[in-house]
Amino acid sequence: MSENTLYPRYLMPRVIEALSDSPVVLIHGPRQCGKTTLARLVGDEAGFSYLSFDDDVQRASAQADPVGYVAELPARVILDEVQRVPEMFTSLKAAVDARREPGRFILTGSANVLLVPKLADSLAGRMDLLRLHPLSQVELAGEDSLFLSRLFTKGFKAGVSGQRMGQGLAERVVAGGYPAALARANARRRAAWYRDYIDTLVQRDVRDLARISALDALPRLLALTAGQTAHLLNVTDLSAPFQLSRPTIRDYMTLLARIFLLEELPPWHSNRLSRLIKTPKVHLGDTGLACALLGLDAAALWEDRALYGQLLETFVYQELRRQASWHEEPFAFHHFRDKDGDEVDVVLESGGKLSGVEVKAAATVSSTDFRGLRKLQSAVGTRFVAGVVLYDGDAVVPFGESLYAVPLSRLWEER
Repeated sequence: MSENTLYPRYLMPRVIEALSDSPVVLIHGPRQCGKTTLARLVGDEAGFSYLSFDDDVQRASAQADPVGYVAELPARVILDEVQRVPEMFTSLKAAVDARREPGRFILTGSANVLLVPKLADSLAGRMDLLRLHPLSQVELAGEDSLFLSRLFTKGFKAGVSGQRMGQGLAERVVAGGYPAALARANARRRAAWYRDYIDTLVQRDVRDLARISALDALPRLLALTAGQTAHLLNVTDLSAPFQLSRPTIRDYMTLLARIFLLEELPPWHSNRLSRLIKTPKVHLGDTGLACALLGLDAAALWEDRALYGQLLETFVYQELRRQASWHEEPFAFHHFRDKDGDEVDVVLESGGKLSGVEVKAAATVSSTDFRGLRKLQSAVGTRFVAGVVLYDGDAVVPFGESLYAVPLSRLWEER
């Protein structure tokens, strides 16, 4: 991989479609995930001008006179890193209302505007919001993504249809999905990129979003969270090393979620089951980032089987989220756990139907690995489509009605 490698972004057709009927299209996601590249690929083709609020002069101009700044904008324009100028959103709303036509503005943002109600509300009904993630394994492979479709149509056929990856899977987990990191020549240089990325993000974007006194606590908190990725969120444990209150740590977690460095996976619930755990799980936004924070290369991760299991679960969850982002049908994501300890790592809902995915780092699967999926299947009834245990094997194996062991490599390979 080189600095000039341009991977296909499967969100592109969704962006083009949104521009055909929405005045404003906002592509948001973490810094350096490829938003600007995608916006310019679409915008240059369609004759859009380009302005960035990482440019001090542009930012100062927009902040000083947002009404005048918006009035002078070209007819079709990309506005990059709009979260840095929240003063401008009201003026954009007024401009759209004065001339309501599709495809006027492409915005990019490195902070989640849905978590800033004033910004989200100002463009409600006028803006199509699309989430761009770091690169998925499907995009890296240049393959079609059929896993989610198969999951919701029971499209897994028994037989050899994948490959066992062994330590190669750990290498994928450690590499992560940020294009600039993947362009580095070796794992050591990638890890250095991820560490610099965190420092830059904290010093720039966090300062923009919040006036907090303990900036140095954020990288440490993120590293602690990396060690707890794929676990139930425990703010008490995370706050223990700091001289900060639990509410303050909780606020910092929300701040890190706003810039897409971590996310909380809500629990699945049902009135038919009374013994469900109602605590969210926490996942780092990218496993390459998590491994760099933890100082792990592929060999060290492969040796630490407990941590490998956690990071592999986050890797699979993020891959599913990335693939879901460009599907036409929306997917809701949850986890399932009850007070007996039975669990399903990822529960996906779409179109009133539900499927479950359990992740196993081993190369073998037994019937007991399906215990949580069977409990979920029983609770959901006819809404349940399929339950899958992803494992490091090379064959799809049925384990009962609508239950399958499926090779992990099938997430991004069609074989």
